[in-house]
Amino acid sequence: MRIKKIFIAIAVLNFLGAISELDSLKADEVAMPPQNNQNVSSDKLTSVQVEVAFPNLTFDRPVDFEVPPDGSHRVFIVQQPGTISVFKNMPNIKTTIPFLDISGEVFCGHMEEGLLGLAFHPRFKKNGYFYVYYTLNHPRRSIVARYRVSASNSNQADRNSKKVILEVRQPYGNHKGGRIAFGPDGYLYIALGDGGSGGDPHGNGQNRKTLLGKILRIDVDHPANWKNYGIPVDNPFVENKLGYRDEIFAYGFRNPWRFSFDPLTGWLWAADVGQDKPNEEIDIVTKGKNYGWNIMEGWECFKPPVGCHRGGLELPIWQYTNNMGRSITGGFVYRGKEISGLDGKYIYGDFVSGRIWALEYDGKKVVSNVLISHDSGRNISSFGIDENNEIYFCAFDGRIYKLKRIQKVN
Repeated sequence: MRIKKIFIAIAVLNFLGAISELDSLKADEVAMPPQNNQNVSSDKLTSVQVEVAFPNLTFDRPVDFEVPPDGSHRVFIVQQPGTISVFKNMPNIKTTIPFLDISGEVFCGHMEEGLLGLAFHPRFKKNGYFYVYYTLNHPRRSIVARYRVSASNSNQADRNSKKVILEVRQPYGNHKGGRIAFGPDGYLYIALGDGGSGGDPHGNGQNRKTLLGKILRIDVDHPANWKNYGIPVDNPFVENKLGYRDEIFAYGFRNPWRFSFDPLTGWLWAADVGQDKPNEEIDIVTKGKNYGWNIMEGWECFKPPVGCHRGGLELPIWQYTNNMGRSITGGFVYRGKEISGLDGKYIYGDFVSGRIWALEYDGKKVVSNVLISHDSGRNISSFGIDENNEIYFCAFDGRIYKLKRIQKVN
């Protein structure tokens, strides 16, 4: 029994590459963090509570919470073994409907593999298109595929409509990224980790000739050059002469586990899981920038192959170390109405510690970083927002939770 508990504990800590896997490289040189990130608040925000959103429902390793842009008030939950469930967004809902089941195809050999992401086309209400990110084996690879909703049942996918958009070979079982989302520009963004193992042994993060360790941006509406997608004309490496991949939007990531767009500012927020320290980092991602891995891990040098030069690198706006958590889960900027104290703050958490924070960034510096929830019992795998921009999160206890304002009792 004790051996079983130890095995489970080790598996949890390995999720998302939160610990060092195959090597034990240590930073040999320290880069000072931006001074404007020091001494911000870490007090707990007492006006927020966490509650189970749908008490009658449980899921098998939920990793994504999505709502379609069609006004239907439905929620779609992605489950890592390869299924998507749909139901009405009502607290007392008792049952879910199977929307898509590709569990027979998806490969879940590692805790970071499986069905990992879902994105609805901006014109989903008209064309019925949605996109999924999942992993396969023999050979090990990541797939982004498009499906269409059944013409006769809006709560069921047409499995025969599958069209593979992008396929990326993977060397190892961890660091898959997995988030896909349409940006405000209408293009599909895709997060890919460095391919796994430990310390990025193939140097993928800094190699612009590979898609691994990158955030990609592609045009799914205008296929070109014998591919099932096109390249936006303003992607940073379009038609370069050095062999860099045109799909790259930004690079230098280890395992960008969840990103999101703030609908008000348009900023792309990404959380990159750290390794040895670990240094769990938050980035504001902009076109063409290099976010440092594996030269840097957060604000510190990682022991790169040759020296440690910060020139040309975009450092995180924020990081935390293993006294607060071991595997960051990226979230969303809060734009809801229920919790006024959270407006404009980036809500994020940690898979291992279960903590949740609200971070305020003014475009130049982090103004505050406030602890919302301290609960090591929840393994937070993903955040999501509903049609009213209220924030939920998925946890590996099988539940979906919601952030709520504490109601005062007179």
